[in-house]
Amino acid sequence: MLKKISIALLIILMVCGSVVWFVKSRDEQSSTQSGRLRVVTTNSILEDMVEQVGGKDVKVYSIVKRGTDPHEYDPTTNDIAAATEADVLFHNGLNLETGGSGWFNKLTQTANKRDNKEVFAASKNVKPMYLTESGKEDETDPHAWLDLSNGVKYVKLISRVLQDKDPKHAKAYQERTDAYVKKLQTLHNEAQNKFADIPVAQRLLVTSEGAFKYFSKAYGITPAFIWEINTEARGTPEQMKQVLAKIDDSDVKSLFVESSVSPKSMKQVAKETNLPIYSKIYTDSLAKKGTQGDTYYDMVKWNIDKIHDGMLGK
Repeated sequence: MLKKISIALLIILMVCGSVVWFVKSRDEQSSTQSGRLRVVTTNSILEDMVEQVGGKDVKVYSIVKRGTDPHEYDPTTNDIAAATEADVLFHNGLNLETGGSGWFNKLTQTANKRDNKEVFAASKNVKPMYLTESGKEDETDPHAWLDLSNGVKYVKLISRVLQDKDPKHAKAYQERTDAYVKKLQTLHNEAQNKFADIPVAQRLLVTSEGAFKYFSKAYGITPAFIWEINTEARGTPEQMKQVLAKIDDSDVKSLFVESSVSPKSMKQVAKETNLPIYSKIYTDSLAKKGTQGDTYYDMVKWNIDKIHDGMLGK
């Protein structure tokens, strides 16, 4: 009797295994036959870049959702499944996803994905800037995309990888890339002259996180911030003292707060200085779909326009 039960269980397990294999194989064949490359990105900015280049030839999944800080993140089971099934994974690099808890390294290990095989850092060709806090000078600042010339480098690398992985659609990828790069380069050129009408003493960009060093260097302004990067202590008395001193030494007209951080500390700065918080601006995430700033291009244009007008005190 026991032998018959064991044989029956073995048959059931074999059947179940066959069904799972069949379903998985069918899904894989469906994806292949559709001609769409399965791409996973770590955040919404990279997601949009891939969609701009890939168009209808890619299926994109973003791990960190819009409005969420990518510095520290806990992947979900859906994230792990998407990464496991992906043909390509793009991350920012420059210690964005690998700082703090190192969640991205753990994710790729779990998903059995390899650097420069399935996993690519979009920032690979960017000249990095570094943190300025004492003891952290050898750590890279990850926010390179806020300089549009770096964004162009991201896009070109994404395009190359997609073409290598999917040569059948290489021509379409390149055509989309050329059009998109031209659009980004035009905005970058405009931004380089945008702030010339603002007196130097007013060109102080005060934010919560020190995410705008690349942006400031590219467009001729000076960054000031409460804390340098989102993985560290935020709004400490010493940090507040330092940013208030920089404000006192300038003729700054407005303050700004990022969309993905709490405004609490910046509200305290506003109270101490009697300066208005002029606008939210975007750093680590695009705006919600259907609103202003919901693409990489629109996000950076929003930042450029709002920062310029706020510095003028309009």
